[in-house]
Formats: sequence, structure tokens, C-alpha cells
Amino acid sequence: MNLLLWVLAMPLLGFLIALTIPRASPQGSRIWAIFWSLATFVGSIGLVFSFDRTVGGEQLAVDIPWIASPDIHFYIAADGVSLWLVLLSTFLTPICVLISWHSIQTRVKEFYAFLLLLEFGLVGVFIAQDLFLFYVFWELSLVPMYFLIGVWGHDRRIYAAVKFFLYTFAGSVLMLAAIIYLYNKTETFSYPAILEMLSTGRLSFSPQEGMLLFLAFFVAFAIKVPLFPLHTWLPDAHVEAPTAGSIMLASVMLKMGTFGILHYCLPMFPVAARQCASWIAVLAIIGIIYGALVAMVQPNMKKLVAYSSVSHLGFVVLGIFSFTQMGLDGAVYQMLNHGISTGALFAIVGLLYERRHSLEIDDYGGVATVAPWLSIVFLVTTLASIGLPMLNNFVGEFLVLQGTAIANFKWATYAAIGVILSACYMLWLYQRVFYGETGETVRHHMFDLKPREWAAVIPLVAMMVWMGVYSQSFLPAIGQTTARVLEQTQVNVPFRVQTHPSQAQANQVQLSRVQRSQAQLSQGQLSQAPPSSPSARFGATKKPLADGAPSGPGADQGHDREGVIFRNSAKPRGQAPLNSEVARAR
Repeated sequence: MNLLLWVLAMPLLGFLIALTIPRASPQGSRIWAIFWSLATFVGSIGLVFSFDRTVGGEQLAVDIPWIASPDIHFYIAADGVSLWLVLLSTFLTPICVLISWHSIQTRVKEFYAFLLLLEFGLVGVFIAQDLFLFYVFWELSLVPMYFLIGVWGHDRRIYAAVKFFLYTFAGSVLMLAAIIYLYNKTETFSYPAILEMLSTGRLSFSPQEGMLLFLAFFVAFAIKVPLFPLHTWLPDAHVEAPTAGSIMLASVMLKMGTFGILHYCLPMFPVAARQCASWIAVLAIIGIIYGALVAMVQPNMKKLVAYSSVSHLGFVVLGIFSFTQMGLDGAVYQMLNHGISTGALFAIVGLLYERRHSLEIDDYGGVATVAPWLSIVFLVTTLASIGLPMLNNFVGEFLVLQGTAIANFKWATYAAIGVILSACYMLWLYQRVFYGETGETVRHHMFDLKPREWAAVIPLVAMMVWMGVYSQSFLPAIGQTTARVLEQTQVNVPFRVQTHPSQAQANQVQLSRVQRSQAQLSQGQLSQAPPSSPSARFGATKKPLADGAPSGPGADQGHDREGVIFRNSAKPRGQAPLNSEVARAR
């Protein structure tokens, strides 16, 4: 049996078996949930060893005809991005089981059954290769989260659950309309087949058509991220959800939006994506700063962490729309980082709530005196969240900012403000909760980590350090996939670099040499140029380098007088060259 199919089927099988456990045996439900979720995680680790991280493209594919008319297939596969998101889902599920061991005392069987069903839906979203199947998994994941919030949440749980469902479902309707339109145009739901049609020219969209389809997908994904100003459902959902619901919502469900933008919006609608990149980047930067500022004034710990998610995921969106290799690598890595560090924040906040039964920051103070190990774990998580070097968030934020600076230095400058603000609100939170005078109530209710809680937090801390120290465990597979996305989004938009006047003059001389060499070639006067000549470096097949096109030590590059970079590349589809002088030189 295909290992990827087995990893997908295991949570569903665990959900069905969990429903058969007697309701009078809550401990049996807990034991089954932890056993089966750990087995699923172990199976997902096998995917890493079965996956060739040196090549791009989908692997471990399973394609089974499902419905004859319309032509719908059960088609799943993993690439270098979905691989790690699947592992993130299976890694966090047993941690959620442990965190909820004592906090969930009612309807225990149903709680853990819905948790396993949620895992099934999330894994399916990341590996679906049929658009109809993708939509099924997308909607399926909403159902268990709706019940986790609405049944096991706090006082305003019904309001938060309905708001969460309506926001997400409204965006899903737009995406469904776009999927149906694509099927009527292509007569297939197969996503690889649609990309193949686009690459060969058998499928094309008019500018208005491509823009509307892009926006239909993008709005659905932006609500899920959530991108400012579509974020208002998130704080309520986080505050009212149980701890396990908050962990899975922040760490995995929000990544459905950023994954969708990267995996679907950019490759299918590259022209529209680049046309919208400027205003989307502005919204991402606003979200980074706005989320950080609002988090700074929150009196509620959960709501503070929720708004920090709005800020951190703004970096992910910004990195994606930088259209640079470094920016996209950083965006994907930041998805994983956010899943680990924010999941740990919600887990520790949940442990504090179990002890003090309050989420208000003012009800704490001096916790480090009575729970020193808990304070140390929270400190490491805080430092990871603010991007301290040697911890995971630093790598992702650095790559995003570096890639964004290549595309637009002002964007990177404004986004960097969010890094500073994150240090402000996280360190201030830590100071107010763990330092200061220890009140009698805190001293009476607070205690240090127990073995079960250690088992939940140690893997999270270990991942923060590992991802911060040895990012090359993850980046090669990610880079293969993001490079392919950039190749699919080549629409001949020149990447302009501001140069010094003397450099611009040198570039003009270089361009003149290119033109002379081209003229000699056309007259048959130059049969073969020496390796050091300009014509060896600037051939007739050179094209403008689109934003983010991969380059390296072996890539031939030069500039025109306006700073346009050129390199050897295949002709991008969809547009003619923008620079008339270079077109004539060719």
C-alpha cells in the first residue's frame, strides 16, 4: 500500500474506531487517541525517507478514478512543501491529545474523535491533486473545528464557532465557483493536467478572466490566513476554543491559506498574481504592524497570541509575493516555524489556564517563583517567537526580509518594524506573567510541569532549536518546490535594481558591446566568441529575469542601463519582452 495513502487513511480509521469506544470509558478514548496519533506520526516520518528531496515535483502519487462524470479522481501526491505540512499536522496531533488529557472532561470520546477527523482533513488538503478532492478536504476540515470550538469552547463559544464557519465558508463558495469554471473550460479537475495545459499553451485566460479567477481563489485563501482586513474572526475563535483547538487552528489550519496561495494562485494565474503583488504586499505589511500593535495592548493572553499570528503570517504572505527564491523559501519555512512556536505558546497558555482558570494577564505575576521550569519553557518559546538567532523563527524571518529587500527594499524596511514590535509585546507579556510579586492565589494554584506536560512541550522546544540550528534539514526540499513555482510564474516582468550612476554608465558600455557582437553574428563575422567576450556572456537567447527567478554562481547575468538583469532562460509564456532595446539586440 502506498505510504502516503496509508498516512492519509490512518486518522480516518482512528476516527471510526474512536466512535465505537464506550462513552463510559473516557480513559480508553484518551489512550486510543494518543496511541493512534503517535502511530500516524511514525508513519508520516517514513514519508521523509521515501521522498527524494533533491528533485522537484510531486512524488508518492496515488491516482484512482472516483466519479466517471464529471471526471473526478482520488488523486493525491506530495511535494517539498506539502511533505513538511503533513508532518506538522501529524506531529502536533499527539501533542494536542496530551495537552487535553485533563482539561477535557465532558464528551471525551467525541472530542478525540473530532480531533482525529480534523487531522484527516488537514492532511488531505495538503496532498490533494484533484481540485474537487481538494475542495472536499477543505470543507471537511471545517466541520470538526466548528464542533471543537462550539462544544468544548469557553463562554462565547457558539458565537465564535458560527463566526469562524461563516467567514471561511463564504470564501469557500467563491473558490468553488472558480473551480467549476475551470472544469467547464478544461473538462478536468486534475491540477497537474491544468498546469500542463497552461505550460503548453492549450489553456489561456484573458486578462479579465485570469484576474477574476485569481481573486476568487485568493479571497478564500486570504480569509483562512487570515490577511488584514479579513482577520476579525481569528481572535474570537482562538480565545473561545479549547487549547487543542487553538493549537491546531493556529499551527496548521491557517497554513491552508498560505499553502493555497503558493500552490494554486501563483502557478495558475501568474500574470494576475504579479499585477496584484503590490497591494497584497501592502496589506501584508499593514497586517504585520497592525497585528503587533494590537497584540501589545491585549489584556488576554490568548488574544495576544492570536493577534501575533496575524502579524507573523503577514511575513509569510509578503515573502510569497516578493517573487524571489529566498522570499518563497522563507515564507514556507516561516509556515513551519509559526506552527511550532505559536503552537507551543498556545500549549503553555493552556497549561497556565488549567492551573489559574484565567486568561487575563493581570491575574498572574511571579509565576517563575513557583513554577521555574514552566517559566524557562515559556521563555525559550518567547525568544523563538521574536526571532532570536539559533531558534527557528529567525531563519524564516531573515529569508523573508532578505528576499523582500531584493524585490523592494522599502517593503522590507516597513516589515522589519514588526520584528521589533514582536519583541516588545512578547517580552512584556513574559515580564507581567512570570516576574513581579507572587500573589497568594498564584502561589496556591500554580505548580510546575508534570511528566505528561513535559512530554508535550519537550518535542516543541527541540524542534525550535533544531529548525534554528540546522535548517538544511528542511530547506532543500522546500527550495526544489519553490523554484518550480517561480519557473511557473515567469511572465517576463524585469527585475530592476537601483544602481550607482557610474555603474549605470558601465552597464551602458556593456550593452553597446552586446549590440556590436549581435551585429557581427548576424553578418557572419564572428563564428565563435571567446569565453571572456560579452557575446559569450550575453547570448541571443537571453531573457529578462523575472522577479525571484533562481540564480547562482553558474547563472550568467548582466544589466542594461536601467539595471535590468538578464540571464539564460527559457522564454516565459504569456507576454512579449518589455524592454524594446533588448528585444532589438536579440
